[in-house]
This record gives sequence, C-alpha cells and structure tokens, in this order.
Amino acid sequence: MAPFLPPSPVLNGFKERAESIHSSGDRLYIGTATGSLSVYELNVSGLVVDAGEPQATLVDTRKALSRRAIEQLGFIKDVNSLVVLADSIVTLYPLPTFASPTPLAKTKGALAFGTFTGTVYGESDAKSRPSLDGELNKAKDVPVIVTHLAVGCKRKIVLYSWRDGEPQEVKETTLTHSPRAISFLGPDTIYFGYSLSDYALFSLKTSSMTELTLPVPTATSGSAIGNMGMGALSGLGGYMTLGLGSKAKPCVVSIDEKEALVAKDSDGIFVGSEAKPTREVTVDWPAPPEDLAFVKPYIFTIFPSGTVPIVQPDNSSTSTSSPPTFISSPVVEIRSSLSLTPVQTLPFPPPPDDTPSPPIQHTVRLLTASSAGQGSLFVVTTPSEKATAAAVGSAIWQFQMRPWSEQVDELVEVGSYAEALALLDTVDVAVLPDKERRKRQVRALHAVSQFIARQYDDAINTFIELDINPAKVVALYPESIAGRLSVPQDEWISLFGGPAKVAESKPSSVHKGNEQEEGPSAAAEVPPRQPSPKDSIAGVLKTGLENIIAPAAAKDDETASVIGRRKERPKKDEFHKSVETLMRYLSDRRPKIDGALRALSITSAQSHQMPNLSAASREELFGLPDAPLSALTPEELVRFAQIVDTALFKSYLLVRPGLLGPLCRLPNWCEVSEVEEVLRAREKFSELIFLYNGQKMHGEALHLLRELSEKESDLRDKLMPSVSYLQRLGQENMEQIFDSSRWILEQDSEIGIEIFTSEEVELPRQPVAKYLEGIDPSICARFLEFLIDERGEESQLFHDWLAELYLRMTMTAKKEGDEGTAETQSHMYARLLHFVDTTDHYNTHRLYALLPSEDLYEAKAILLGRLGRHDNALEIYVYRLHDYLHAEEYCKRVYQPHSDTSNVFLTLLRIYLRPTVTPTTDLLKPALGLISRHSPRLDQNETLQLLPPLVTAQDVQAFLREALRPPIFDTRVRREVVKAHKEDLELRLMYLQTKRVKVTDSRICPQCHKRIGHSVIAVHTPRGEVTHYQCREAFSRKLKETRS
Repeated sequence: MAPFLPPSPVLNGFKERAESIHSSGDRLYIGTATGSLSVYELNVSGLVVDAGEPQATLVDTRKALSRRAIEQLGFIKDVNSLVVLADSIVTLYPLPTFASPTPLAKTKGALAFGTFTGTVYGESDAKSRPSLDGELNKAKDVPVIVTHLAVGCKRKIVLYSWRDGEPQEVKETTLTHSPRAISFLGPDTIYFGYSLSDYALFSLKTSSMTELTLPVPTATSGSAIGNMGMGALSGLGGYMTLGLGSKAKPCVVSIDEKEALVAKDSDGIFVGSEAKPTREVTVDWPAPPEDLAFVKPYIFTIFPSGTVPIVQPDNSSTSTSSPPTFISSPVVEIRSSLSLTPVQTLPFPPPPDDTPSPPIQHTVRLLTASSAGQGSLFVVTTPSEKATAAAVGSAIWQFQMRPWSEQVDELVEVGSYAEALALLDTVDVAVLPDKERRKRQVRALHAVSQFIARQYDDAINTFIELDINPAKVVALYPESIAGRLSVPQDEWISLFGGPAKVAESKPSSVHKGNEQEEGPSAAAEVPPRQPSPKDSIAGVLKTGLENIIAPAAAKDDETASVIGRRKERPKKDEFHKSVETLMRYLSDRRPKIDGALRALSITSAQSHQMPNLSAASREELFGLPDAPLSALTPEELVRFAQIVDTALFKSYLLVRPGLLGPLCRLPNWCEVSEVEEVLRAREKFSELIFLYNGQKMHGEALHLLRELSEKESDLRDKLMPSVSYLQRLGQENMEQIFDSSRWILEQDSEIGIEIFTSEEVELPRQPVAKYLEGIDPSICARFLEFLIDERGEESQLFHDWLAELYLRMTMTAKKEGDEGTAETQSHMYARLLHFVDTTDHYNTHRLYALLPSEDLYEAKAILLGRLGRHDNALEIYVYRLHDYLHAEEYCKRVYQPHSDTSNVFLTLLRIYLRPTVTPTTDLLKPALGLISRHSPRLDQNETLQLLPPLVTAQDVQAFLREALRPPIFDTRVRREVVKAHKEDLELRLMYLQTKRVKVTDSRICPQCHKRIGHSVIAVHTPRGEVTHYQCREAFSRKLKETRS
C-alpha cells in the first residue's frame, strides 16, 4: 500500500496556460499567463469515489486581474486576502470579493515571496519563543499569532508582518543577490535561493544573511544524467518545446522549523538554522529536479522525461549487462523525509488502462501543497504538443494522502517499526487521536525486532520504559527460562499486539542456547507485501512503503563481505548475553513490584497464601495489562511478582548459580513447581530447601532433608540439618514439628531434644511437654528440666509435672527389677530427691499423696519436712532408714534459733532416747554423740531429764561442762583481759613516740666513720644509733653479731 492514493484529476480541459496555483480550504486558485484568475470549489467532503469525475467546480473568474502573467499565489489568513505576484509587484486582494486590492508599493521588482503563520510567545520580536527543548527562554507570555510575508525583490527583501491581525512596521533589507525562491524556517529564519546552486540563510532578528556552503556532490548514483548513456534524453523533444526557455528556479522547501531541503544538481541537502547541513546523508536523485514540494513527511519531486531508469524485476537475469532503459514520460517521485527512500515513483500523467497507443507526452509543473494541512498536493499537466495542448487543455491532478492509521499499520505489517515511529512523531494528536496508544504499541514491536537482532539492551530498556507485562518479556526466552510461557519466535510479534506473520522466519539465536550460531539474525527478513496500485508501474518500478527498508537491507548485504573479512575477537555467547540482559530487567522490576505490593500491605512472606502461578493459564498471564505498577490490582501485582521471581531464579540457575543461595534465603515469589525438578537434577539441594522454606512448604523440605540424611554415616551429621530446620519453625507449624521430629527423637533423643530447646524460636511449652511425654517420659523430663533450670520457669504446673515424671519413672524402673533398670531407678530417685529438696514451686501435699506407703521413705521425709512435720521426718530417718547422719544433717538444715525449729535437735534426741517403736539397734550411742556435738542447741534441763539413769557423768562430760559454766564470769574475764591488752599497746606506742635522735654537723656514721651531714639516715633500735641509709644493713649485721 502506497502512502498516497492514486492521483485523480480535479480539473480537466483548462484551456489557458496555468502559471500558478494555490489551494486554501475548499478553494483552488489558478493564475494564468494572461493575468486571469480562476476560482474553483473543491470536494473536500471525503475521499474520491470515482477517480474519473473532476472534483472542482468553477466558482469565479477574474479576467485581466493583472496585465501580465500571475507568477505566484498565496493566502494570508490574518487579513483574509489572496497574495498575487504579477507584473513584478505583490498585491493583496480581499476575499471573496477581490474589491479594493492593496498593491504593496515597496515590492516593485518582486521575483518571489514566501509566507509564514504560527504562534510565538513574548511581547516583542518573538524573543520569548519556545526553545528547541520545548521550554521558554523567558517568562511564558500570552501566545501571539504572527504572520510574515517576505517578498524577494531585486537585491532586497521586504518583510510585511501581522501580530494577531494587526499590521506591523514594514522592514526592508538590501541583499547582494536577488532571491528567486523563499522558504521560511520558523518565524525568525528564511532560506533564499538565488540560483540552482546558490542559497543563503536570512535572520529576521539580526537582518543578517549567511551564505550556504554546500558540500561537493559525489557522483555515486548510477542513475544520474551523466551516466545515462546515449538514449537518456530520448523523448525530450516535446519537453523542450514548451517551457524550456524559461529560467529554471532554485528549489528549497521547509521540512519543519529546524530543517529545510535545498536542491543542488541531483543532490538534496538538508540544512538547519545555522546554514549548515543537518544530516550526513543526502538525497540522491537520478537527475536535477524540476520542481520540489513537501507534504509532511513526504518530499515530492518532478523529473523530466527520460531521466528516471526503469528498475528491473528482482528475478530478471543479471548475467549479461544491458543498457538501462528510462521512463519516457515525466516522473513524480514521492520520497520519505524520514528514511530518504522513495515510497512511490509514478510516471505522469498516469496512462489509461484502455489506451493501446503510445501515451501523449506532457509537461508536469507547479507542484503545490495544500495549505489546509490535509495531506494533499496539486500538480498541473499539459500536453507537450501545442496543437494537442490547445485542443485538450491542461489538467490539474490531486494527490490525496491515505489516513495516517493506514500508513502506520502498513509499516507495522512489513516490520518497519523504526519508520513507523518516525512517522508517528510527525503526526499531530488532533489528526490521529490514538497516537499515544499506537506509539506505545509500535515501540514495543520495535523492541521485539531489536531483540531478534540481538540488540538486547535497547530492547529491554524499551520494555522497562513501556511497563511491558513481564510475562511477554519472559516469553521471548526458551523453556529453560520461560517454562510454559515460552513462545516461538514467529509468534512474538502477535504476542506484543502486532500482525501475525505469514512467512516462517528463522529460529531466534536466543533459542539456540549454547549452540554454535551462524549467520545474521532473522530480524532483517521482511515478509512480502501486497502489490502496489496499478498506476505505480507494478513489476517495473519499486513503489510503496516497503522501499523504506529495502535499501537498508541492501546496504547490509554490500558491507557484509567487508565485515566478514575482519578478524573479530571472540564474543560472549549470545544466549548468555540475552539472559544477563533479562536479569537486569528482572532486577529492575523486582524491587519496584515489591514496593507496590508493600504499599498494599502485601509482602513476599505471604506468597504461600496466594494462588500459585501454575493455576493461571498462559492466556491469562499474557493478558495482564502493560501499565504502570500503580495502576495494577493486587492480584495482577502478585502475578507480576511470581513471573519475575521465577524467571530470575531460572536465569541465575543457568548463568550465575552462585546467586541462587541469596535469592532463596530471602522471601520471594518464585513458583516452586517450575524449578524444583531442575534443582533436584542439578543437586542444588540447599537452594531447594531454602526455596521450600520461603514458600512455607516445610513438609517437602523436611522430607528432602530426611532423604539426604540417609547418605550420612555420622549420626550428628545425619540429624542436625533436620534439627536446625525444625528449630526455625514457629508455633504456627506445631503439627509439622511434631510429625517431623519423631524419627529424630527415635534415633537420638539427646539431639532431638535440641529442637525444642533452641534459642531461635520458643514454642508453647505445655503442648511440647505433652507431645514429648507421649514419646518418652525421660525426654519430657529433660525438657522440663531445661525449662526450670535454663528458662527460669516457676509455674507450679511444670514443677508438679516434673516431680510426677521422676516418681513415675522411679516406680516403673523398680517394678521391672532387672540390673539395667536398677541403675535407672537409682538415678531417677536421686533426681527426685534433689528436685523436691531444692525447689519450692511444686504442690507438696499432692506429691506426698502420690508416694507409695511402704517405699521411698527418704522422699517422704523431705516432703514431711516441707510440710513442717519435722518429728515424723526424723522418725523416718531414725526408725526406717537408720540414717543418723542424715537425721542430724536434717536438723542442722532446719534449725533456726528463737523459732519453731529451735527445738529440732531436742526432738531428735527424744526420738533417740524415747522411741515410739521398738528399735532394732541401740540408739544411745547416736544420742550421746548428738549431745556432745550440739550441746549449745539443747535445753540443759530437758536433756538431763531425757538421759537414761545408767548414763555416767563421764559420757556427758562435755555437755555438763558447757551447762555448768557461769556465763557472767566468763564474760567479765574476757572483757578485763581485752582492756589490759589495749592499755599495754597504747603505753608502748607512747614510749616509742617519745624517742628521738639529734643529728649535728659533727655526728659520725658508726659504720663508715664519715660525717652524716644532710644525707638520708637510718635509726637503729633499741639504743638509737644513727647511720647513713646505705649503711643500715651492714650496721644491722654488725649489731646482731655483737649481741649474739
């Protein structure tokens, strides 16, 4: 499909010679060589239904509007006037009456004019006009509609201006040359064309002119006139008979406010506001153009007959070289200003289908773009032969652009996404209301094409900017990463909203994995498109939008051999590069999705509560919206998180296994079913266990740990991984802990008990104790001991529980009665005794009631003591246990002077000497020993009354001495002795303090016989000898020898 509809005649049989035309709204103005002006009404209601019917209706004819030919027409909306250049002067004719014309006197000698109408900002001279980046240079003011009329005269230019319809001061500037073509480049810049090769830039702000220096054209085009051969100018006879005598005008057209196109010979050069080329490439025409026009974004060019070669079909033989053949009629070429490639090449006028005779030669002139901005252009054709021209007259043809949406859709269909984007950038939203939606879609498709061409970074950057559904991005990868989301390459375009491909393309290099890659990517392959319209010489000339991309592909083929000969360094595997780029994409999405979920109070720790990713179909996942995260629902965000984490996990597994551990240890949204088999196959058991744990799949993790434990020989190495895992589980997983710890406790209870005594997580104590008691009471007892000793448990419940366990295990061991259980019974009984004797938090009455009546007497004694029944406790020690030492120790422990237990020793003595049962041993000896050792704690009178009559005084001698000693005398003597000793010490101190020595200048040291002087001295006792300090030891030895 070509961008323009087949040209249709809007007017046939126009007998006069048209010298200028202008279209404004629904009016078409035609200026003739005789100075007349014809006004026609155009059918602008819609597209043409019948191309054979003229669409212009004559409305008015102004005969002899000028004495000479009307050379140029224009329109100024501010004053609603038609601008007419005739007889070397510009005149304004008010519409629609043409009454009271206004000749512009300063424009005498006018050669050409140009107009500009636009909106500027600022108070004067447009100084605050928007800058190139879209911001205001100064404070933004009220917008002003400015219209300029620049008239090029002989060696000068005259500028007329209107601001919001108000005329401004006329400006006149002298030039070095006479402008013959004028084109505005924004409100402040004008391009002049002096001749076919001389151009200049004129600034309205500074009234300065800059000559345009154009590069020297390079003769690279094989279709230029110089290379056409002898037959190149065939058919030019008619061309030379009409209009060849007139002087050719320079061609310059404005592309936008930043760029203009000038024609120099057969080259089209793009120049900017600084009089410098703006593009490195130029338009390479087959011949110098006769006329030039621009309909955004297409360049129209007229070439004379015999200058455009006929392009041979692709399947034609190239084995023999033959001279090129040329189109015998004038050609209108339509070229994209974006890609600079021809999109339509039409011989003009189009030959009728039912005409077998050779077509009549015509001249094609006056390319005129519609000023209404409706994407149309007019051109005049006139038979070359005078007789035919007089009989048939001229025809005015109209090129009507197809809707923008159709053009974009065609470019998308053939895979020209970059060109489609460039085309969309030139379209106004008012013309294409869904521009932004289309642009997003085309950008996404362009990113897919970049991905196919191995431009992974550019593609991923676009996916991030467009907030593309992660499921679609992941689908571009093989099943090793995408799993069931993986899509074949020939379905990628349709997945991203593009048309389904009919042609089968090569498999993507990404799907090759680590295999050797050969050849270029399949991205350059474009499926064939439908044939061009009949009037574009289908099969002979290449026309249509597919030409936008064909030259680029050809250029790649030409340079492929050169590139192939270069010695390149070894490159990283393309698959790994693509996966690393995917990891960058996923790492960018992951924290942002997590932040969006946290804003909704959803965290990855809740992933086990959400529906699994496998529960959603592919269509459902691909149907998730391409929208910012803030616009998604919680369910859609969860799906995004699951897709991203699962793909990131698989990417790490393939190219960076070392990063799996950190990812698994943190809470994540990874779908376990997608990766567990791969992890098992690669023996990544620790990562799988972490993943199970993050997804709260504790049963699977513990089952895997039990499987792995079978490979260990050391018992601790076998059990500790499961123990460590169970230690981290909380009370919400009590059932799982109980189920999975049983086999560990059966293997080794000492290791198994560590599950419940961990410092990481504290489990509910009562359920744990009950569970352990059901397995083994001894394990439960160790757990209760841990609670009481390590955790400081003071609850009576657990103390009673532990005491009962001790009692039960003691009785059970005693009933079994074998050698092994005897040791257990002794050990348990000792622990029971220690427990009841050292703690106070159990129910004494309850425990005493549980004791057997004829056993465990020592425990009974301790409990009776706890109950305050000391006499019964001591009777058990004496009569049942015959343990007099423990009985005496019991009394020591409970004895407190001046309290209820101050007579406990007397109670023990009474049990010895006044037994309530018939003793089996003599109790007098322990009674006398008690009296001798603890006489101060016994009441003398009670003790003497308890003693049997046959006890001699010698047996209780120590007791009697202690009892008969006068306590008052003893105290008085001690006081007097202490007082005398104190007085003696004070006297000796006073005596020593009164002693002193006198050292004079004449005193001599008795040891060294030298004068003492002011040296440090030492004084010796008892006579007070004085020596030097350093002589003290020698003199002391001398004194000892003398005294001995």
